[in-house]
Amino acid sequence: MALKEKKEEIHVLMVSFGAQGHINPMLRLGKSLVSKGLHVTLATTEIVYQRMFKSSITQTTSSDTPPDPINISGIQLQFFSDGLSIDQDRKDVDQYMETLGKFGPINLSNLIKDHFFGGTHRKLSCIINNPFVPWVADVAAEHKIPCACLWIQPCALYAIYYHFYNNLHQFPTPTDPDMIVQLPGLPFLQTNELPSFVLPSNPFGSIPKLFSEMFQNMKKLKWVLANSFYELEKEVIDSMVELSPILPVGPLVPSSLLQGEDENHDVGIELWKPQDSCMEWLDRQSPSSVTYVSFGSLLVFSDKQLESIAMALQNGKRPFLWVIKRPENPTPDGKGELPIGFLEDTKEQGLVVSWSPQTKVLSHPAIACFLTHCGWNSMLEAITAGIPMIAYPQWTDQPTNAKLITDVFHTGLRLKPDSTGLVGTEQVEKAIEEVNTGLSSEKLKKAAEELKRAAREAVVNGGSSNLNVQLFVDDIIGSTRNGLSSSTTI
Repeated sequence: MALKEKKEEIHVLMVSFGAQGHINPMLRLGKSLVSKGLHVTLATTEIVYQRMFKSSITQTTSSDTPPDPINISGIQLQFFSDGLSIDQDRKDVDQYMETLGKFGPINLSNLIKDHFFGGTHRKLSCIINNPFVPWVADVAAEHKIPCACLWIQPCALYAIYYHFYNNLHQFPTPTDPDMIVQLPGLPFLQTNELPSFVLPSNPFGSIPKLFSEMFQNMKKLKWVLANSFYELEKEVIDSMVELSPILPVGPLVPSSLLQGEDENHDVGIELWKPQDSCMEWLDRQSPSSVTYVSFGSLLVFSDKQLESIAMALQNGKRPFLWVIKRPENPTPDGKGELPIGFLEDTKEQGLVVSWSPQTKVLSHPAIACFLTHCGWNSMLEAITAGIPMIAYPQWTDQPTNAKLITDVFHTGLRLKPDSTGLVGTEQVEKAIEEVNTGLSSEKLKKAAEELKRAAREAVVNGGSSNLNVQLFVDDIIGSTRNGLSSSTTI
């Protein structure tokens, strides 16, 4: 009777909050890990499955009918219940995060038991979470599995939150709301340049609670990875080496932006269907002529804010492509609606769509600049495409991201609201002109091109991010082999 050696597969489980901007960086990191020989599974909430494939499942309580696994580019997707039925409302952020924090750990733990224990040759060697599901680290500890975190905002935000939640520096207070903050590796930060969650005026309770849990319990994490690259944020990355190192492994953007691959090679998901008609429209525009405007999937502007942007675009006479995700339930005050007559008046000048294939848009030679809310995923896509930006931040990390655009990356301008919180038409119009033909336009374009080149160099063999991914993989493999021997079967 011969003994047959079976090599134990080394598996990584990634756990993501159920939002497109959280899942896609995880999937792209997973693709990189797969390319280096690891087996990767990504777990997220069942509501994502319902939104992606709702035509193929029934509207029942999610925990009653667990969906079948899906495979994307060698990454298996698994889904767990967030504790709510499919048709329950998830719009109250604080209430939803509380529910997810209560039921998520139980259901994720059951998923781990079902898929990685029980005599298989699938050794779960690492779990990777993100800051919006910090309780995953406790589940990992329960199963004695090392845990990593993929930080999905700039490394600058990681440094700010680390100092804030560990009381290592003074930040604005109700009695001193205008305090200027100076941290190592960063320029001076005024109140309107800090993330909203560290301000006394922050209205949300759940997300700062999550960040506090993460940053006050860093010992639960063996690694902290970042969706950034060293050449982009080297000063702040170096400043954290002695406190709590962060390892940049990005930019985790579609590979078509980095390596010129066909978009079909990307592992990202789309929860909203993009309108490809805008690509035909872009093909008819002159090179470097179009202002691209997109404020993401969550932000809904007031009618006055939309009017100021609309009038600036119309007055400027330049071609524009504007992505507006209309509110599902229109409000009586017209929030989220364009000015009456705007579409008709600008039909020869611009195009308004509900969602765009942003990777294709930013890569198109007709795009001149990007008016953005400064979400980190969108910013990284613009950086890797070499597109100058006009920053129109609103909340969370966006004000600090806008500061990075102007004072660290030097790839754009920032719009600043007046005392009523509104950015006027004239300011928007002037910013578009400045980025296109103003005194600083060539400087901005040159900086954007340099970062585009640096981003591409970071992810190729021998690049800074590629080497960091390999270090991470080697550490996982080394820890696994030191702790376990191969299994044998007869």
